Order: sequence, then C-alpha cells, then structure tokens
Amino acid sequence: MFDEFGFPGDADSDYAGPILDTFVYCSRAAEGVDDAEVGRIIEWSQRRNVARDITGVLVFGSGIFFQWIEGPPAQVENLIASLHGDPRHHDIVTLDRSLEKRPRLYPNWEMERVGADDIRAVLQEALESAEDENNIAALRRILEHLDSGPLDTLHPSATKRKDTEKSKPGAR
Repeated sequence: MFDEFGFPGDADSDYAGPILDTFVYCSRAAEGVDDAEVGRIIEWSQRRNVARDITGVLVFGSGIFFQWIEGPPAQVENLIASLHGDPRHHDIVTLDRSLEKRPRLYPNWEMERVGADDIRAVLQEALESAEDENNIAALRRILEHLDSGPLDTLHPSATKRKDTEKSKPGAR
C-alpha cells in the first residue's frame, strides 16, 4: 500500500507527522571564515529557523562545513537556494537529499553547532547509514581528506598562513 504522498505504507507505522525534507551537505569555507563568523551564522540561523520550522546541526572544522538540515520541503528548498548563493563557502557537495514521513532527528535544535573534534565521528556515522553509492563515495573522499594529515593543514588558508609565517623575518 502507498500513502497519500506515494510513499510505501507500513501498517505498523504510527508516525502521523508531515513529510520532512532532509538536506545534508558539506562545503569548504571561504577565506576569512573563522569561529567567530560561524558563531554569527549559528545565531542568525537559530532566529530564522524557528519561524521556518527548520532544525539541524552544523559542524565546522578544518575549513569544512558539514550540515544536516530538516524541515518542510518548501522551506528547505528556499534555504538550499540561499546556501548556494552564500559567499562564505564554496564547493557544496550534496551528501543526501530525501523526502520522508518520519520524526525529526534534531527536533529541538533550530541549528546547533557540533565541535570540530566530532566532525570525523559525524561523517563516519553518516557513512555507516548511507545507502546511495554516490553519497558513500563522497563521504569516503571527505574522510580520506580528513585522514590525510593534521586538521590544521587541510584548509588552504591554514597552509597559506604557515607559508607566510615562514617567510617573515625571524621566522624559523
């Protein structure tokens, strides 16, 4: 049987909530985006997301954003368009996009930040639950990138800062 949205129905399912649009992506931070800027992004997102019924989590570390967003389809679609026009990041990679009739994973998080130390665990968990081959491949590439060296060397601006420091007089 199928429900009114064309999704396979489950006779044992007792979830009666609305369809939830989920968008999971990662991207690279633009030059100059730091923890203070990410803090401002979180504050602004929390205020706006309450009115839009959007919840989720944002991880930032090593110049990489990882975000899980869930909410009403029209609101998530508008947010995705806004994200693609945001100059504070680039190289957006969609890791998952789905419409499901299910409870929220982050029902009380208008947008919460997870520490950079947890980014690998969050991505590993996403990999373990991924079913789409493209998502699996993308997550593996990101994890390999994170495993390729110390976290502070992965972001281009970190490397540039180190090179600049080495060229300064008196630098070692």
